[in-house]
Amino acid sequence: MRTMVKTMLLAALVCSLAVPALMAQDAEPNSIPAPFRCPQGLAFDGQYLWNADRHSDMLYKVDPTDGDVLDSLPTPGYVPRGLAWDGTRVWSVDAEEQLIYATNPSTGIVETTIYCPVSRPTGLAWNGRYLWLAEDRGETLHLISSEDGTTIKSIPSPTRNAWGLTFDGTYLWVSDRYTDKIYMVWPENGDVVNIFDAPGPHSCGLAWDGATLWNVDYQTDRIYPIVIDHDKKYSRSDKKVQQVEFIHQTRNFGPGTVTGLDVYLAIPKDLTNQELLDPATFEPEATEVLTDKWGQQVAHFRFENLAPTEFATVRMLASANMHQTRYFVYPDRLGSLDDIPNDIRDRYLVNDAKFSMDDPVIQNGVREAVGDETNPYWIGRKIFNYIIARMEYELAGGWNVAPAVLERGNGSCSEYSFVYIAMCRAAGLPARYAGSIVVRGDDASYDEVFHRWVEIYLPGYGWFPVDPSRGDKKWPADQAKAFGSLSNGVLITTVGGGGSEYLEWGYNANERWQSRGKCKVVVENFGEWTPVAISAE
Repeated sequence: MRTMVKTMLLAALVCSLAVPALMAQDAEPNSIPAPFRCPQGLAFDGQYLWNADRHSDMLYKVDPTDGDVLDSLPTPGYVPRGLAWDGTRVWSVDAEEQLIYATNPSTGIVETTIYCPVSRPTGLAWNGRYLWLAEDRGETLHLISSEDGTTIKSIPSPTRNAWGLTFDGTYLWVSDRYTDKIYMVWPENGDVVNIFDAPGPHSCGLAWDGATLWNVDYQTDRIYPIVIDHDKKYSRSDKKVQQVEFIHQTRNFGPGTVTGLDVYLAIPKDLTNQELLDPATFEPEATEVLTDKWGQQVAHFRFENLAPTEFATVRMLASANMHQTRYFVYPDRLGSLDDIPNDIRDRYLVNDAKFSMDDPVIQNGVREAVGDETNPYWIGRKIFNYIIARMEYELAGGWNVAPAVLERGNGSCSEYSFVYIAMCRAAGLPARYAGSIVVRGDDASYDEVFHRWVEIYLPGYGWFPVDPSRGDKKWPADQAKAFGSLSNGVLITTVGGGGSEYLEWGYNANERWQSRGKCKVVVENFGEWTPVAISAE
């Protein structure tokens, strides 16, 4: 067999003369070369990696320390895709034959052949008893019998383009060669827990060696080790520098007089997803800066005797570095609800008018959604799944209380947030909301709708963003983007746990007035965005 390996390597060298080679300096220092030009599936046998190659129709045994090819076997079929290791044999799935083979690497004998239940098989993984199978352009991942290919269970695929597949003993890992992402998937229901950037541009096979995730890339022809850093709470990317002018305008159409007007603007601050270039400025200068019971700072402006046809305008100017932020949580590493600090529990488990947590609609919803779940992450995720399965987004004006919103099945982003907070708090999981000004499409844009979402407190981790109104998507990967990520197109102005003595139930801004006689008062809020050029350093 070693003679065969040398022959195949010589063939690779000859072929490389006709194909532009990947330059050595482009390869990551800790990656190793794939054995041949069209690497597909990947598996780990306890000591070595196995890689299937589409071009050479070979299975290669690879030393993960240096990429040396130690052995090779011809593939049982002609279009090999996924690989898996069951402890003694290497399993391979063939896309042309639509068969799955178990080969004894010591003898090269195919000992088991079963029919593949899908027409476009890709990834393959072993869970200790059965095989997990992925398919290109499919909607499901299948757990199948290793005896005859019978489907035991199916879960939603994270995307339409599931390719590589491996199992780490708890989670499934799925690569997507089109989005260049790797998904950590809960095998019970298909929920995507974490999303990672793939190391290469055409991510294929995956393998787990007990500590490190390995990924082979079809375009770079390299195999990358990916060390999972459980202490890393988030990653940031796609920075943009934006300036927003937020304008609050109050008009008195009379015929009476507005004798007193108080305007409150929430003051943004540095957060995980945003860094202010300078403190926000206001025109006119604020009468005073106040802090509400949730710790939110607000600029207060006082106006006297607003006559008919007069208006009062307040402007806030803020510039910030804004980042696409992805949060990483490993549910099995979190503490319990009992581990949540008392001050967090005391502030963010209380009932309030908009939440109405004691209402039977909320109580029954929590029982149906959560059941006997005790893990804080999964409590939050199950409530999230429950809401997006039962509600549709509708911006109709006004904010009803959480039970009414859940019962009717539609609502605005604020109403989604009220429902989610109410259910989380009723389940013992602290929750609060965040409000923002939003970049709408182009970086130079206009926002008069704004956006609010939720943060839940996870013990041993901290505050974690959840956006239930944006989670109503078909694919689990898209749903996961609303459970643990923030766009680089939002500037958070407000964080609160309920009604505020200044902002009340609003965010960004609020106003109160006193009047003499009949007065028609109209208030307008909007944000105007301007992209800021990043100077070269």
